[in-house]
Amino acid sequence: MNILRNARLRALMLLLCPATSWLSSCQSPQELTTPSSTLPTASARIASATGICGYDHAAGTESGLRAAGWNKIFDEPFALSPTNTLNPNWNVWVGGSFNNELQLFTDKPENLTVVPDPEQSGNQVLLIQARKEAVTGPRYRQDIDATPTSFAFTAARIESRTMFAPNRTHSQVRMVARIKLPTGYGMWPAFWSYGDAWPTNGEIDVLEARGNEPYQFQTNYFFGRKRDENLVRNAETYITSATSLTDCWHVYEVIWTRDALTFLLDGQVIDVKTGGYVSNLFGRPEKITLSLSVGGDFFYANGTRPTPEQIPLNSGEGTMLVDWVKVFVKR
Repeated sequence: MNILRNARLRALMLLLCPATSWLSSCQSPQELTTPSSTLPTASARIASATGICGYDHAAGTESGLRAAGWNKIFDEPFALSPTNTLNPNWNVWVGGSFNNELQLFTDKPENLTVVPDPEQSGNQVLLIQARKEAVTGPRYRQDIDATPTSFAFTAARIESRTMFAPNRTHSQVRMVARIKLPTGYGMWPAFWSYGDAWPTNGEIDVLEARGNEPYQFQTNYFFGRKRDENLVRNAETYITSATSLTDCWHVYEVIWTRDALTFLLDGQVIDVKTGGYVSNLFGRPEKITLSLSVGGDFFYANGTRPTPEQIPLNSGEGTMLVDWVKVFVKR
């Protein structure tokens, strides 16, 4: 989930209107009569995965990782909320965001808290909840642009205080999270990492999904040599799971090395990205990010983006749950 999707959006609009410039007729909004998501471009990769409903990292899994040389350096079980001062692992984003999204990110417990695991007694899980409510807040994050702005939704986004990257000390980084995705058109959950200033320190999208596509998600990455200019093109891979991503818990992970980004779902490799600008990410520290956005460029279709009125956010929708986040490194 990149901070600015302008390059991808321009490319998509040129595909839709190849005979016109992006700043002419393609910019004119058209009525969106039926919510639909952006389709993969012809050059995008498409893959399938089995997916194991309720998959978790058992003790044996971590024992196997240790035996294979992996050392766990970050372990967040969400026993405490990221807003709790006794939890040192996270920064909470307060303010609006990029990509023409419709939500204000808050640190309110209505949007961000920990709750008892409904399926495992004694376990706590992180809850990120989108809510449809008219609010006013900073246009972006307070330190970026504090201009008072109106929003139609609230949600939450957290970023790890520790940053990670493969380097000469440890040549592999493995970022892993167990997540149950939200339902509902307009919901945009993501598990990703990035470094400032975007995209000069890169971005890796382990998971991006749309709440109206319960069996699909995508992986991606970004890099640029100048701020706000992404050089990567058509790096998305669209994954279809045989089991629901919204009804079931799944484990999403990426193994990041100098020359490859290897993505896994429930312990099985589903995508490997090599070449391009992958090697440019090496040694560039990134912060792990968990977010739930609403609307925006990720739902661009038929010449426009959804309006707040086209995103109903019905009862039971817009709930993203995260059981844990872990990071392993290997020499």
